[in-house]
Amino acid sequence: MLWVFFTCFAAFCQAGRNALQSQLSAHLSVSGVTLARFLWASPLALVYLVVIHQLNPTELPSFSATAIFFICSAAVMQIIATALMVVLFKQKNFAIGAGLAKCEAPVAAFLGVLFFGTQLTQFGWLGVMLGAIAIMMLSTPNKITELSLKTVAIGLACSTAFALTSLWVREATLALHLPFPHRAAWVLFLVISLQTVLLVSYLLVKNSNELRLMAIHKKKVTYTSIASFLGSLGWFSAMSLQTVPLVKTLGQIEIFFMMLISIFILKERPPQKDLVALFLIAIAAIMVIV
Repeated sequence: MLWVFFTCFAAFCQAGRNALQSQLSAHLSVSGVTLARFLWASPLALVYLVVIHQLNPTELPSFSATAIFFICSAAVMQIIATALMVVLFKQKNFAIGAGLAKCEAPVAAFLGVLFFGTQLTQFGWLGVMLGAIAIMMLSTPNKITELSLKTVAIGLACSTAFALTSLWVREATLALHLPFPHRAAWVLFLVISLQTVLLVSYLLVKNSNELRLMAIHKKKVTYTSIASFLGSLGWFSAMSLQTVPLVKTLGQIEIFFMMLISIFILKERPPQKDLVALFLIAIAAIMVIV
């Protein structure tokens, strides 16, 4: 059940990171906010990897073509997913934007069963579907007709990108044939490092002024990177131990943390239906654990 601890830890850290990214989106472009997620996370991931090998020495991994494919694909897809989430933040308020992106769990369940050999019990499927209903409730402002089709399309694209990222991260950890937590630490370091190199290179060529803006908001950028590293550490570790649909369904408790941030920090009051949705998410989370 160690995956339960890592998932809850990741959900808590990700809620804080999303709030910081939501605030940064008012000052930085989509690419700048996306880079803020990875910029200082890669050196932290390296420190974590070195510490693990010092505490529990093991052989270095051998990277097959399959492992390299999954690592590179996950890195690129997570950049796309994060950029789409920032676009959501710029269209709707914090809770709605992140809520739409959290449709990742049912998408991961379907993709996992279709392409990655994931198995779910009927009770597990019921929990995934219940969580999806709750997320859709959170993603609807007042009436379903008031939800922009453009926002829905971006939200579904974001969810799919995050789902593919998670599935590829799990496959990458399994392809390394290392013990836990070494396999998760290696994938974490390599994915984040590749993302940092890609985004910094892009901004140096296309928009170097964005890097100067990030320096102006360096405190929030640093906090975002730290929260992102801790969240990714939790997600990568959990997904190396358990299937993605179960991890992501339990991870929907992030909505509870997001609501607390929305109410007490961002001063956004959720309607009563959102409280009902939170209750449904809690039930869904219990269903996938038992």
